[in-house]
Amino acid sequence: MALFTPDLFAGQGWLVWAAFGAALVYGLARAWPRPIETTYQSPSTAIKLIRGDLFDQHDSHLIIGVSDTFDTAPPHIAPNSVQGQFLQRVYGNDVAQLDADIANELSHAQPVGEVAGKLGKATQYPLGTTVTLRSNARRFFLVAYTLMDKGSTASSTTDGVWNSLSQLWKTVRSNSNGGRVCVPMIGGGQSKLSPVLPAADSVRFIALSFMLASRTAKVCDELVIIAPPAQYDVLDHLEIQAFLNSLRPS
Repeated sequence: MALFTPDLFAGQGWLVWAAFGAALVYGLARAWPRPIETTYQSPSTAIKLIRGDLFDQHDSHLIIGVSDTFDTAPPHIAPNSVQGQFLQRVYGNDVAQLDADIANELSHAQPVGEVAGKLGKATQYPLGTTVTLRSNARRFFLVAYTLMDKGSTASSTTDGVWNSLSQLWKTVRSNSNGGRVCVPMIGGGQSKLSPVLPAADSVRFIALSFMLASRTAKVCDELVIIAPPAQYDVLDHLEIQAFLNSLRPS
């Protein structure tokens, strides 16, 4: 329009500033930190992604990924891994007590074999085997989703993780009493899945698995996916929010 009426905006400099202000407000609204969460009516549950430390969630049940041999201590388990932090921050580095609690729960599980030549624990359990440890009203769900070889190197596949999560949700449903459940990002660290399951796909993977299980029967009131700051900050928050919204039944 200005091409044919060049004097149209003469003396209307305020319009430029108004447009600039509107663009600035829009940009800030898009970039401003906001909760990444979606609530669902069918089933009545919620999924949230937050930036933080799994072990700072003191009012929640926690999910801890482990290997199929349920090793608990270095050198088989890295001290800075989620499982290593669990030993330090929940059990105060009391390996004997953690091993005893795990063994008590595994007494009801059926082993599938032994890892020949492996130091430490060698008895293998099926992927998806979940041990529920208790601390007053809290629950810690230790789910086997990686395979450990004789050199204590853990590995997994997307199929293995998916099947493990499917089994995990059954245990959470039975033992969480509907409470808030927190799960760390999966796929990094010793599982060797980072190339095929990067951070954004890890969030989608967990959320989709949880929602499909919840449609069979409600798992819990709220699932919170905890992302370390370095991973959270590089995620496309709007895209993750859109994905969570897309899981609402059409």
